[in-house]
This record gives sequence, C-alpha cells and structure tokens, in this order.
Amino acid sequence: MKTKYETLVIVGAQWGDEGKGKMTDVFAQKSDIVVRFAGGDNAGHIINFEGQKHKVTIVPSGIFNPKVISIIGNGCVINLKNLVNEYNQLKLTGVKLGKLLISDRAHLILPFHLEIDAAQEDKRGADKIGTTKKGIGPTYQDKVNRSGIRIGEIKLPNFKERLKASVDEKNEILTKIYNSNKLEFDKIYNEIINSYEQIKDCIIDTGEFLDREINAGKKVLFEGAQGVLLDIDHGTYPFVTSSNTSANNVATGCGISNKQVNKVYGVVKAYNTRVGAGAFPTELLNEIGDGIRERGHEYGSNTGRPRRVGWFDAAALRYAKRVGGLDEIFVTLLDVLSGIDELNICVDYKLNGKIIQSVPANNEDYLKVEPIYLTLKGWQEDITKVKSFKELPPKAQEYLTLIEKYGNIKLAGFSVGPDRKQTIIY
Repeated sequence: MKTKYETLVIVGAQWGDEGKGKMTDVFAQKSDIVVRFAGGDNAGHIINFEGQKHKVTIVPSGIFNPKVISIIGNGCVINLKNLVNEYNQLKLTGVKLGKLLISDRAHLILPFHLEIDAAQEDKRGADKIGTTKKGIGPTYQDKVNRSGIRIGEIKLPNFKERLKASVDEKNEILTKIYNSNKLEFDKIYNEIINSYEQIKDCIIDTGEFLDREINAGKKVLFEGAQGVLLDIDHGTYPFVTSSNTSANNVATGCGISNKQVNKVYGVVKAYNTRVGAGAFPTELLNEIGDGIRERGHEYGSNTGRPRRVGWFDAAALRYAKRVGGLDEIFVTLLDVLSGIDELNICVDYKLNGKIIQSVPANNEDYLKVEPIYLTLKGWQEDITKVKSFKELPPKAQEYLTLIEKYGNIKLAGFSVGPDRKQTIIY
C-alpha cells in the first residue's frame, strides 16, 4: 500500500564528506521543502551548478531553489552570527534563494561554547578527537544538561538575565579549569541581539509547520549532516560528532512522527575518507592514497584539513545500512578512480582471527581489524561525460555492481563529477 507521504531522507553512509550537499541539491529541484535535522555549522556542503561553486554550512542545501522552503530543525545547533553572515553572503551571489525558516527550539551555539571546545580538545593532547572547534559538542552538552539556551528564548523578557548567568558560569570554567581569559558579556549580548533582529521573522514552530505540510502532500527532503559512522550512539565512538546523524533522528530532530518518513538514501564515495582521529581499516598511506586525495580534492570544505583516504569499505556500509535505516545508496566521485590499475573493495572484517559481522564498539578493537579485500582491475577511461550506467567502461560497471553486492544494498545512482548534470539517477 502506497503511503500518502512524499518524504525522502538523504544521509551520509560513511564518515561524512560523501557528497550529501550535492545529492540534496539535485533532489531539492523536485522538492517543496528541504530540512536540516541535526548538527551545526561544522558540516560544510559544496554545491556546483551553472559554473559556480557555492558553500553552505548550516543553511540547508535546498536554499538555491527559489521555490523551496529551507528549514533548520530543532535538532540543530546554531551559531546565530555565523548563520546570519552565511545567509547574507548567499544573497550577494545573485542566485535566487528560497525562503528560510528556523525552529524556535534549536539551541544556540554561544561564544563560550567555542572557547570550551578548543580548550577541551587542546587538553586531550595525543588523544584529540579531531573536533572542528565550532562549539558543537559543548552546545549539545548544555542541551542534555538542560542548561542550554534556545533561539526562541531570545524574545523573552528575562533573556538577558539568563544569558548573563550562563556567561558568568562558563567564565568560571574557562578561567579556573582551562586558564583562559574571561569573555565580555556585553559584546556577546549585543552580537546576539544584532543577529536576531536580522533573522527573527524566520523563527517559528517548524515542527507544527512540517507536520501540516507533509499531511497536505508536500514533497519534503530531509538533509543529513556528517555521516552514519559519526553518529554519537552508533558511530566509531569516541571519534564521532555530538548528535545522531542517521535517518532515525529525523523525527526527533524535526518534531514530526517517524511514520511520516518514507524513504532513506545513503550517500557514499566510491572510496572512503575520514577526517580527524579514529580507526580507519582501509586507510591508504601511500602514493595511491595521495593521488586519490589530490584528484578528489579531499580537503575539508570548512577547515581545509587533508582528509585521510582509503579503499571502499563494504563491511562498514553494511553496518551503516543496519543502524542508519538505509534503503538505497548513491555512489559519488566515481570519476576519481579512473586511471588506477588495480582497485580493492573491503568485503569483510577479521578480528582476532575471526570474521566479524559488525563494526566493533571500541576503537581499540576497531584498530585491530584486518580488512579482507576483493581485488579487481581498474579502468583508464575518462568517465566525466557519461550519462548512464551502460556508457561506463565494463570495469567501472563491475565496480559499482560489486559495491551493490557486498554492501547488500540497492544502488540508486552515481555521479561522475561535481556538477548537477554529472549525476546519474536510476
């Protein structure tokens, strides 16, 4: 029986940076609403169309379609100053933008969150997680601790007093625990009010709005941030982000019912990358890995940090499918592998001499995992202009078929370049 809902979730199925922004942009052209449901401005998405490159970090990727309403859900955390700056910069590009709405329940990233984030990471020394130092973790800490401040509270009469109490408390932590300088309250308060005045008309109860629009039959696209393997519960803990990044968090992060979510597409690269610390079984510390990094421009869109590069990991994909609720996958950056004589796909893991069927819970065990590879010949042809699966060289077709087989998941399409037009959807 066909459901009446027209909803789709797009999430990363690796360690982030898979090309979710590109795929969201492609599907946003056929959507009425695009929603971010988790994370903050630590998630940079690069979108290419009409010869221009655009970057967004917290504004949903659907913003580039003027007919689309873009929503930042309650599961997100917002650096208000950065959001306003980003939105204003997008307006200056001359691209016609869609309407932006922001949940009144989304938590604020405040300047002291950034300071604490950096101080905590520095204090970890050799055990650094690899945080972007955007204040994401400390903001979610305050949220769970029930001491956070939500964007909808700025309009309340006691907001200034509440903020003052928070700044005073965090100044105690900064000065007495981390030996940092105190932050100036008046500066923080004035910056928040200035940013709020520019964007206050966008702040509503987005959960109520979404529920109404979904029930009315509108096409809604939910855009993930980071990747399933960075999920706070099911990712490679502790080298993860501070929110639930899988499609399972859509309902909670948007204020709707999980019964209103129809389908989930995972996005994977034709190889694997990872930023920051943590186990990475298929990592390539050689010229092949360096070559893939350069051809794929594998540097953080937010930080500029070089990404770690490895062979495609079908074992990790099977895990991401289970814990992330994936129905089908898109493979991006297939063109980057052109010219490599021999390719490997990790099809299973071995730990302590035994085949295992899941990603280990502990990083210490994951570091010991041995990848079991399937080796195949690569292709030499330039594939950046192909328009269908049949136009791919036979070895590229075989590569995609093996990802589908060993990932135990249906392939929904692939891309052979950064532009919208270089996306093949089955």
